[in-house]
Formats: sequence, structure tokens, C-alpha cells
Amino acid sequence: MKALHDLAAPAKLNLFLHVVGKRADGYHLLQSLFVLIDWADTLHVECRSDGQLARHDVLGGDLPADDLCLRAARLLQAETGCTLGADIHLEKRLPAGAGMGGGSSDAATTLLALNRLWRLRLPLARLMQLGLRLGADVPFFLGGGPALVEGIGEVLHPLALPGQRFAVLKGPGGLATKAIFSSPLLAKSENLAIVAGFPALAGTVENLVNGFGRNDLQAAAEGISSEVQDAVALMSEQFGKARMTGSGAAVFSTLAGDGKDGKDDQSLATLLQRLSRKGPEGWTGRICRSLAQHPLAGWAG
Repeated sequence: MKALHDLAAPAKLNLFLHVVGKRADGYHLLQSLFVLIDWADTLHVECRSDGQLARHDVLGGDLPADDLCLRAARLLQAETGCTLGADIHLEKRLPAGAGMGGGSSDAATTLLALNRLWRLRLPLARLMQLGLRLGADVPFFLGGGPALVEGIGEVLHPLALPGQRFAVLKGPGGLATKAIFSSPLLAKSENLAIVAGFPALAGTVENLVNGFGRNDLQAAAEGISSEVQDAVALMSEQFGKARMTGSGAAVFSTLAGDGKDGKDDQSLATLLQRLSRKGPEGWTGRICRSLAQHPLAGWAG
């Protein structure tokens, strides 16, 4: 095997996010419901015999020279002693600074791809250990499907959830996670979801989103970014109750129906056109569907 092509690195949405405590080292403890969606980056990975690692931007994007893909590849080399290298071609389609886990998802797909391409056969548990060293969200993207996530992101409780559609909107700017967590507007949830009974709390994703919780980071984000405020207001007006995902700045609304009439697509297109005329440039959005499992589920081992 010399190459793997068209490997998806899907985004995630936090259907709710509660801050439930803080560790002695300063990291906040969270409880959140993560789902994968069909908005994704795409990777193409080619094996090299010289041990060198290189990342190539397929779409000519402005990616950092030392991104999470390369860090994931170097970590896998170091931990296994593998002498092979790789050319990693990344089609970056997910917006940066969105709270949708784009970089973490790229890293997870890189780990899964190189584990197979280099014939390392590391089990999923080992890849998840490595993933956590790269970022708190990486284990989720390796985990394979929707999950209740706890700790700093490393404790996963897989869930089977019905499919759902979402409208997602992201403004031109991003948000610094450190600024969010240090804001005096950061909320804290007093009540925890009971893990054992969690799947029975609601029959649909929509009920989970609208009936169970909120994003405790949203007030802090709105205090920093008027774009987040605007996105929440516009999406709530157009599609119903909107919420920020992760530490922002993307905002989503849950949609009813199967979407076959195309009305939601047209509504979002009209909203984006309006924002484009108003300025500044750089607003992006998409109608997305949740994924029952990661496209590369089962690739470990």
C-alpha cells in the first residue's frame, strides 16, 4: 500500500457544553454531547521511504507550517520507531476558529491513515492515548461516533442517536479559547447529566439540544465577539433557537424535517448573501447532517 485517498476528517458540533469544574492544573472540566457532521476536510496520504514528513495544501489555504497533521505524524513515528515517512495532502474546507474541531479531526484522520499505511496495527486504545497528547478533542474523532464527553474531553460515553440536520453559520473572525475560559462571563453548570440514564433523557437530538442544556461558553464569547452575537440572533430568527458550538465562533440551529424541499438550503443561502452585502466578507455556512459513525471507524488495529 503506497497511498490512501479521499479520507474524510469530519467536523463536530457540541449539542450542549457545560463547565462542571476545574482541575488543579487549571484545565476546566466539561460535560458535552458531541456529534459528527458531514462537513469535512479531506486528506490524501502517500507513503515515503525516506522517513520525511511533509504537508501540502491542496486548496492553497493559509495553514500553519507545523499543524496538527504533522505533529500527529511525528508523534506516531516517535512512539513506534517507524522509519517510513509521508506526504500529507490536506483539502481544508472547515472554517478555522469555529469550535468544530477541524484541526483535531485532521490529526485523528492522520493517525488512523498512517497507522494503516505504515502497517503499525496499533489498537484504538493506544491511538486514543496518543491523540490526547495532541489535543483534548482528538480522542472523540478517533472514537467513531456520537458521545457524551467528560473530563477535559478524554472520557467518552458512546451513544446511539437518531440522525438530524443542522444549519451552521460562522463569521469571519475566530475566538481565542484562552480568552473565553478566563472571561468573567464564563458560566458554570451546577447539575450534571447522569451518564447511566443519559440516553433515555430524550427521544431525539432536537430534544437534547433544546431541552437539556446550553453552552456555558457562549455568554463569554458573545461578550468578546459581536459576530457571535449577530450569528446567534440571525440563526434564531431564521431557523429557531441557535447555540454556539465548542468555544466558538460557529453557531448552529437544529432543523426539522428531511430537507428534501430545499427550503432550508435556500434560507441559508439568502442569509449568507445578506451578510455578504452588509460586510465584512468571510461569512460561511452550510446545511449539515449528523453522522452515525466516523467514515474511518474500524480502521485501528
